[in-house]
Amino acid sequence: MGSTKYVFVTGGVTSSLGKGIISASLGKLLQARGFSVTIQKFDPYINVDPGTLNPYEHGECYVTDDGAETDLDLGHYERFLNVATSQANNVTTGRIYYNVITKERKGDYLGKTVQVVPHITDEIKRNFQALGNDKNYDIIITEIGGCVGDIESLPFIEALRQFRWDVGPSNLLVIHLTLVPYLSAAGELKTKPTQHSVKHLLEAGVQPDILVCRSEKRLPVDLRKKIALFCNVNYNSVIQAIDADTIYDVPLMMRKEKLDERVLSKLRLGTKSEVQIESWREFLGRHKNPTDEVEVGLVGKYVELPDSYKSISEAFVHAGAENECRVHLKYISSDTITEDNVGEVLDGLHGILVAPGFGERGMVGKIEAARYARENQIPYFGICLGMQCAVIEFARNVLGLKDAASSEMEIDSKNLVIDLMEDQKKVINKGGTMRLGAYQCKIKTGTKIHQAYGKTKISERHRHRYEFNNKYLARFEKAGMIMSGVNPETNLVETIELSDHPWFIGTQYHPELKSTVLNPHKLFVKFVKAALEHKGKIN
Repeated sequence: MGSTKYVFVTGGVTSSLGKGIISASLGKLLQARGFSVTIQKFDPYINVDPGTLNPYEHGECYVTDDGAETDLDLGHYERFLNVATSQANNVTTGRIYYNVITKERKGDYLGKTVQVVPHITDEIKRNFQALGNDKNYDIIITEIGGCVGDIESLPFIEALRQFRWDVGPSNLLVIHLTLVPYLSAAGELKTKPTQHSVKHLLEAGVQPDILVCRSEKRLPVDLRKKIALFCNVNYNSVIQAIDADTIYDVPLMMRKEKLDERVLSKLRLGTKSEVQIESWREFLGRHKNPTDEVEVGLVGKYVELPDSYKSISEAFVHAGAENECRVHLKYISSDTITEDNVGEVLDGLHGILVAPGFGERGMVGKIEAARYARENQIPYFGICLGMQCAVIEFARNVLGLKDAASSEMEIDSKNLVIDLMEDQKKVINKGGTMRLGAYQCKIKTGTKIHQAYGKTKISERHRHRYEFNNKYLARFEKAGMIMSGVNPETNLVETIELSDHPWFIGTQYHPELKSTVLNPHKLFVKFVKAALEHKGKIN
């Protein structure tokens, strides 16, 4: 088993309490003390991964360097810890059952009846430890998705119960995140939901060591004592987590509550060093005290659920702080934009970002947004489909190819300037079959992309099936669209920009996936700077 310690984070009462943020915040504090930490997420749904889920159903699909399509919480882990995650950091019920059934078909169980206990729980426990097989982490934090008491979560909770005795009680700790609601009519906080949530855990054989209580009000001493008494935990292990102005406040709030100290004490780990978190405080200072502000329009198909673009919105937080600027994101449904109203909808914006997406719906609005930005010299940032829309718009209105299109939307067009990648044409299955993960990009010197990165070789993450059609390459470049970045092995166009525009850039890859608090993505930093400069021109 090694010397690795395990921290499990479970949740009760309701979803969306913030298990991912608490896990990431604890991880940040432990990392800031000098410990080697990683975080993983176990999701109870039966999909093998979130790759085929509708963003309205599950929020954004986060992609790792090794090409895994994962839960959006992995984005929080990376943004807080500034450490890359992988396929092993996100495991679903679907993957667990898939692995077990595959073994059964191969005869690995020697004819035995395959059951939830022990076969499913054994596979879950194997995955609990998988991350530690390659690297010797001091602490592995495991977030278990869903709520305690859900049918879907039962195998994970049972595996947790068994795992405590496999590794020894002093090597494992359970943090339970729960809700202490405030009833305005009664004028008081209520502990009963927390008591019932812990009762569900106890019935499954798991005693939480620490309770983190989400609330909109501070928890008085008497109420903490009551929770401790009825939930069988120490008084100083009842941690309050009141609503914060920003998720980036949470590590400092948890530090004030001494969550990291309680974890280290219960795991019998000595303190390696005091918390070194000055750079985090400096980031928060810049974020909360901007000297300027800009308004950026995020044009997308799924704007009714902002979590669909979580990494983009957080990248703007990082880039805004770097520029000492508050970025106000205006979420704009591309379905509402037409040729007739585009000026009215996008009027007054200091920058326009056209977001990724799939399918024909909303394409007209995205293409019109690209045209409006190009013609009016407004800073433009197109990501994945946003780059492809800029290419289609340029082909139609500059090159004169009025039927220019993508084969994703209009297969019968004679001018498919965006086409299905060759290696995708025989693909039938949808899940996990796109061009996924990190690929190299060679950048042309003297371009705005080169100025942003300051180097000619980069690696960025991808998630797409369609690409720029190189048959049209010479015509585009002659008309002023620069193919500023290409994949050195396939010549796939990775980035485009306009030579006669202050800042008009499109990327086939997803730069937002590599932006963190301590390393804001350079393209977002430059885009915000360009928006500030545009604001100065029009004011």
